[in-house]
Amino acid sequence: MSDGTAGAGPDRARDPGTDRPVITIFEHYGAGATTVGRRVAEELGLPFHPQAFSSEDLEAGPDAVLRSNAVLATVYSTMGGAYGGFEGRDVVATQQQKYDLVMDNNRAVWAEAAEGGVILGRNGAVILADRPNTVHVLLTGDREDRIARAASEAGITTDQAARRQEREDQVRAEMSKTLYGWDPRLPDRYDLVINTSRIPLDAAADAIVHAARVTTR
Repeated sequence: MSDGTAGAGPDRARDPGTDRPVITIFEHYGAGATTVGRRVAEELGLPFHPQAFSSEDLEAGPDAVLRSNAVLATVYSTMGGAYGGFEGRDVVATQQQKYDLVMDNNRAVWAEAAEGGVILGRNGAVILADRPNTVHVLLTGDREDRIARAASEAGITTDQAARRQEREDQVRAEMSKTLYGWDPRLPDRYDLVINTSRIPLDAAADAIVHAARVTTR
């Protein structure tokens, strides 16, 4: 699916909220997106919109996903291979699933954008690429730093955080490549790329707030 098709969305032309600031954030696992995003939203007086799928969702095995999260199960099905495990899948059905997933996500992201705010993940940098008053941010950092931060924030061991990091960074990227044809780990679609191993989270939030204020009305 092309970026143009994926990003357009059915509500794009008539979005009534393009005057409201929006910040999209994608993170490499453990780079501090939730902490930074909440601080930015609070400072700007805007809503905070979390990830569609949590780390716990992505950590769950296939049986648990099928029981508890029909949307994620459908995403895995369209991804196939180790995620869906559907050999000889119906190509037409899979393409329809992809289309439905993209359209549903586009509608959700544009609805959040109409309110303004900070949007984590959801391929916001592609969907809202041409939206005015929008800043796109990538948070990254050294792998070991990110694992340590994630373990501390989630109250889990570093071993579990390391397993989550390996899986989550891969799964989130594969979702974006499958549904939107881009790799969110690459920097080219972002206005700001911040290394939170070198820039403290408070300073990262301040930088994003400043960027939002000088680039949005």
